[in-house]
Amino acid sequence: MFTAFVMIQAERRRMQDVARRMAEIPGVEEVYSITGDWDIIAVVRLKEYDDLAEIVTGKMVEIPGIVRTNTHLAFRAFPQSLLERSFSVGLEEEGGPAGG
Repeated sequence: MFTAFVMIQAERRRMQDVARRMAEIPGVEEVYSITGDWDIIAVVRLKEYDDLAEIVTGKMVEIPGIVRTNTHLAFRAFPQSLLERSFSVGLEEEGGPAGG
């Protein structure tokens, strides 16, 4: 099993419909509206790379309002406990900023 992140630029008037239709695709586990250069991110978890090709070049092509996509593959997932420790680097034990 692997995880892919599909970044989507959508026409403003169709963003909600694009997100809803993305969420209906088998293998798409989460869909978020986001800030920045992209409008939507879809988290895709699949067993076969060919399935990702079918989603990106097949099913997504059928969704009106998608302007552009960019797909990223995850190499490794980290446990939540490790992530929490990583983000606390440089903070005092009380949770405040170091030195201040």
